[in-house]
Amino acid sequence: MALEKTFQNALGRLHDLPRAQLFKGPTPLDELPNLTKHVGGARMYAKRDDCTDLAFGGNKVRQLEFYLGEAQAEGADTVLITGAVQSNFVRLAAAGANKLGMECHIQLEDRVPLESDDYRTNGNVLLDKLLGATMHSYPEGEDEAGADRQLETIADGLRDHGRHPYVIHLAPGHAPLGALGYVVAAEEILAQLSELNLAIDEIVVPSGSGATHGGLLFGLRALGSTIPVTGICVRREAGAQTQRIFKRCDEIAKYLQIDQPVAESDVVLNDTFLAPGYGLASELVMQAIKDAAHREAIMLDPTYSGKSMAGLISRAADQAPDKNLLFIHTGGTPAIFGYRAEFEQSF
Repeated sequence: MALEKTFQNALGRLHDLPRAQLFKGPTPLDELPNLTKHVGGARMYAKRDDCTDLAFGGNKVRQLEFYLGEAQAEGADTVLITGAVQSNFVRLAAAGANKLGMECHIQLEDRVPLESDDYRTNGNVLLDKLLGATMHSYPEGEDEAGADRQLETIADGLRDHGRHPYVIHLAPGHAPLGALGYVVAAEEILAQLSELNLAIDEIVVPSGSGATHGGLLFGLRALGSTIPVTGICVRREAGAQTQRIFKRCDEIAKYLQIDQPVAESDVVLNDTFLAPGYGLASELVMQAIKDAAHREAIMLDPTYSGKSMAGLISRAADQAPDKNLLFIHTGGTPAIFGYRAEFEQSF
């Protein structure tokens, strides 16, 4: 209780941080009865963060509220961000910047070995251009520090021309502002569960940069919740991702100046659905995407939400009907159109 009270004080400080309102919450928390019946096993629910109402939505909207809030507070007129070619984050950064009257520079990394015109020009890439972002490219896909350095080089050039840029970094080691969005989301989820009188036995969430997974886990533990959180690996194997998530939680604790509420044993990762790699989907993942569409009319992407749905279905099938699992739907709908050829092959 003492830790929870301490965190409540820190949460007050968190709410005092600069924050740009980019959506109206809370997002829905829905039961998935048709998918539950189809799979058997535990009952499944979804936290619909695909319904954050900004340019097709997604989990990154929550993260950007803190990044862009700080950008506004610093008087920035331009936002810079880096990500994969079909990155949802960069699309939403451009959208958020537009809403707040700032320009956006997007750097797309060559992270996924797909060369189709759909992947390179459709989906999120088309939306990036429609949103008016200035486009850049970075040839490496697994060099977070190098991608960040290139952003800083671009930012220096903007400063030389009298601009006031704000850089959203990709690599760890920077203020965990994005993760704060999911610390707040943890509070929102617990309030909804209380209102619904619903006990959740496990939460399933995609685990990539670590901001969503780490922020959610931190918020739950700091608020006294012991609900297990299983991260479905979407970019790196479980061993490396475990270290990343725990480090992200430690960064949040230091930033909020409170004791670390997360134990290493709280960090649970599953990399079963990672293969054949980041941005690529196995037949099992494609089937999970189709099952969600056919049974619940829920749209998922092959990179993040599809892999975590495959993880959810697997976890549900292994558990008793009296158990309840909650899926964090992180969005990613526009990316579907970048994978047209891959979907055509799976029909």
